[in-house]
Amino acid sequence: MKEYKLQGLSCANCAAEMESEIKKLDHGGDAQLKFNSSKLLVHEKVNLSKVRQILKSDGASLVETNEHGENGHHGHNHSHGSNMKMLVFLSSVIFGLTFLLQNYVSSYVLIVMYVAAMTLSGYQTFIKGAKNLVKLKFNIDTLMTIALIGAVAIGEWREATIVAILFGLNEYLEGLGMEKARNSMEQLLKVAPKQATLLLEDGSERVVPIESLQEKDLVLVKAGEKIPSDGIVMEGSSSVNESAITGESLPVEKTAGEDLYGGSINNEGLLKVKVTRAYEDSSLAKILHLVEEAQEMKTPTELFINRFAKYYTPAIMLISLLVMTVPPVVFSMDWGAALYQGLAVLIVGCPCALILSSPIAIVSGITKNARNGILVKGGVFLEQLGKVESIAFDKTGTLTKGEPTVQTARIYDPERFYSIAGSIEKSSSHPIAKAVMAEVNTKNSELREPSAVEAIPGKGIYAEIDHNPYYIGSEQTISHLNLSKEQQKDIEELKEEGYTLVIVSSSEEILGLFGIADEIREESKSLIKDLHLAGIKHTIMLTGDHDKTARKVAEEIGLTDVYAGLLPEQKVEQVKRLSEGSKLAMVGDGINDAPALATADLGIAMGKGTDSAIETADIVLMQDHLGKLPSSIKIAKQVNRVVKLNISLALGLKLVALLLTIPGWLTLWVAILSDMGATILVTLISLTVLMNKTKKTSFVKEEEKEVQPQS
Repeated sequence: MKEYKLQGLSCANCAAEMESEIKKLDHGGDAQLKFNSSKLLVHEKVNLSKVRQILKSDGASLVETNEHGENGHHGHNHSHGSNMKMLVFLSSVIFGLTFLLQNYVSSYVLIVMYVAAMTLSGYQTFIKGAKNLVKLKFNIDTLMTIALIGAVAIGEWREATIVAILFGLNEYLEGLGMEKARNSMEQLLKVAPKQATLLLEDGSERVVPIESLQEKDLVLVKAGEKIPSDGIVMEGSSSVNESAITGESLPVEKTAGEDLYGGSINNEGLLKVKVTRAYEDSSLAKILHLVEEAQEMKTPTELFINRFAKYYTPAIMLISLLVMTVPPVVFSMDWGAALYQGLAVLIVGCPCALILSSPIAIVSGITKNARNGILVKGGVFLEQLGKVESIAFDKTGTLTKGEPTVQTARIYDPERFYSIAGSIEKSSSHPIAKAVMAEVNTKNSELREPSAVEAIPGKGIYAEIDHNPYYIGSEQTISHLNLSKEQQKDIEELKEEGYTLVIVSSSEEILGLFGIADEIREESKSLIKDLHLAGIKHTIMLTGDHDKTARKVAEEIGLTDVYAGLLPEQKVEQVKRLSEGSKLAMVGDGINDAPALATADLGIAMGKGTDSAIETADIVLMQDHLGKLPSSIKIAKQVNRVVKLNISLALGLKLVALLLTIPGWLTLWVAILSDMGATILVTLISLTVLMNKTKKTSFVKEEEKEVQPQS
């Protein structure tokens, strides 16, 4: 399949018809004409001349793009829009002159001027409509052509000219609105770098296209340049702007050994980077692919509108016919007046505003979320996000950091407690041992080398230090000791509070104990509060941890429901049950979350989680936290409100115009104004999704306060 960029594509209905025509060509069966992104995918063997003819019949044309999107991804040809604007302007000038000269020239001269004005702004529509009329294919161009012919036939030259000018203006504004949404999306896609400086084995440098980069290649990234693909810093240090990937505005300091996202910007310094993923497998390439695919996925609302439009246009034609024939036959109305009213009804029936009520808003919502580092994989998922009432979270790595830390300690022998704990655990790579060492390192205790270390399966570790035996581990390591009432009380209290206990003891007494828990993320509490403010009714934790630990976390951050001790398959069953009551989104980051993400109405993964969770999820948060989830929900809800309002306006204005036929007040120019007014309103309201700033979450505000003194 070969990809082409289209220009002059402004009508979704026309795009669907052109796709249908192209599919009838030899090798055209798999053709895809993507209206939202203005692209055409066709087989390489398809007859391009015939494709161009089909496109030309509707005022569109194609421009071949290279693999990286030049002359395609990164720029539109606006000549079609500019031409239409100029033609409408000239038509309006000529029409204005008819008013000034109407008392000074003959009616024949005025008719010539009307025809000139009509031709300039309406000839493309007329030609397309005439061809459709011959084929008995009825769309907006056909309706407008019939209306123009009818108006001229009954001598309404001025009315016919107004219709042509206003329809031309309507087409221009319609295309301009969709182009604005497309351009906003293309600005997002411009983050992709085009070239990279490759370091060769002999130490020389060569500038190469990023598509040629392979895993383990070494590249140089200078200050101000974009990181060409995902990689790891081998030499150098710098601050890196990752906003294009994660949506976070604050730069991140990077030194040797740290990971980099392709598409992020090196702010200062020289970095030597080892590529860890070929460009096509990089985070950036996946983001761009997901965003582009998302534009074309139809929502249930869009699919309904498209089905509705198929029946709507023929119904309008039938109503128009009835308006033309019934009043003269039944009520002895003048045939000319009835014909005039029927033509006005045809114009009112234009479905443009209705068809545009959804795509501009959807593309705008996907774009705005992508700018914030939130990848919505399709309009259907954006619509679903706006309807979600309940959100279920995995605990570890999502609401918590996924790293055990010492939260509290009970110390009975201050001189030996930290020293013995550190001496035993310093060589261990176990996550709990690392948590203990992180706490010990804050105390500057003297560490010694054990003369013997032995693991006790299921219990802990035995060690000899200075010829004395010591133990560190669970309660089972102290089963041989007699505990005081205070020590027993401390152990029970910490267990009741949900902590994992690590007890340090000698052969004779307890030296102290650590209370360890997974550290709660800083933003979790404010996140849950913001989600409730955004309209989420139920915030639920699904975790494999034991009940007391889970409830402690839930109470601290304000969750409404907790389900603990769940295996991965039990999480799936719980998600199924919760989905029965309301729209449920599931948030997770691990491989064990993938089944639950796939089962929920909506799966949301954190971008620094596993590939399986990201692939399975419907929405991906590229940050390593959930701080921007409330804003993405607000954007989705705004898009849903906008689409509903647009549909109401599109149908409401047409209904009002149709009701004007009853007293006979509907004129051609009122009809076209009602249609154009609906289209303009729908377009402008849809673009407010891009313009409006969503309120920042509490976490983001706190971040800004923290960094303010440094700026």
